[in-house]
Amino acid sequence: MPITVQGAIARSKGAPVELTDIVIPDPGYGEVVVDIDSCGVCHTDFHYKEGGINDEFPFLLGHEAAGRVSIIGEGVTHVAVGDFVVLNWRAVCGDCRACKRAEPWYCFNTFNATQKMTLVDGTELSPALGIGAFAEKTLVHERQCTKVNPDADPAAVGLLGCGIMAGIGAAMNTGNVKPGNSVAVIGCGGVGDAAVVGAKLAGAGTIIAIDRDAKKLAKATEFGATHTIDSAGLDEDGVVAAVQALTGGFGADVVIDAVGRPETWRQAFYARDLAGTVVLVGVPTPEMMLEIPLADVFGRGGSLKSSWYGDCLPERDFPMLTELFLQGRLPLADFVSERIRIDEIEAAFAKMASGDVLRSVVML
Repeated sequence: MPITVQGAIARSKGAPVELTDIVIPDPGYGEVVVDIDSCGVCHTDFHYKEGGINDEFPFLLGHEAAGRVSIIGEGVTHVAVGDFVVLNWRAVCGDCRACKRAEPWYCFNTFNATQKMTLVDGTELSPALGIGAFAEKTLVHERQCTKVNPDADPAAVGLLGCGIMAGIGAAMNTGNVKPGNSVAVIGCGGVGDAAVVGAKLAGAGTIIAIDRDAKKLAKATEFGATHTIDSAGLDEDGVVAAVQALTGGFGADVVIDAVGRPETWRQAFYARDLAGTVVLVGVPTPEMMLEIPLADVFGRGGSLKSSWYGDCLPERDFPMLTELFLQGRLPLADFVSERIRIDEIEAAFAKMASGDVLRSVVML
């Protein structure tokens, strides 16, 4: 029988988050119902709320989540009732052109539940990133569930579902940071700090954190940055010169732009060493345009990469990172700034915009 639970929706563009009853259908073939324990408040949810993703309102927000499988549909073999899982929005299909060329982290046909969650009046909901986890329960495809060690704190490991994985993966997977490399990270919010952590895990020798906020730079140092650059008052050339001064005059081997603006990308481009790597993990808005001399692109060589979800494979990366957390080698809990109720999401968006938190986490 369908189940009615409370969930947080965005009914229209720019409208405040609304807590209302939603209906979870019986899971169909390959689908499961997950009881949500925790869900992080991510910038992507704010973009959905403001119409920055698409206009398929109303949205059931939330996607950075952990919980336990409570009901399984026909044909489900990947998980069982009671499994503790982190939800993921890259449930690789194994059959698209990316998967067939052995690059499943680019999967172009990821799995989602085919049935729709609805409002009580039958209005179909669009779940954020195919998940919709600001709710007591949600319906997902079984492959959107990644089993991890149940001893882990849901509020901490649930963050692997999006932002923290994006940052760690930008360094370890996309940037391919190697032991002894120099790494610069532009923008020290949650994703940028996670990139600092990823660079440290990969063995980087020099890790430079760049931001205009002294409090954020102090936090980045706690996460492993060896040097900081306060970019307040510096122009693009000043940031580049500061990075070069900390890297023997050459620039960093890998520069990660966790902001996603034309000016920060240009900083990243020129702050890297010759044949170095630029990684864009910050998400630009559609109207942003980049202008750069093509001769500079040719002359500096190296790699210019975008990082989608940290180029992760959830089945490989989530369990491994969870174990590092439980061993005390990955400070996931330090990203949890506050634990909040589901009716405090709108206030959490305001705190996120002001930079007062790394992550607010809804506990359900």
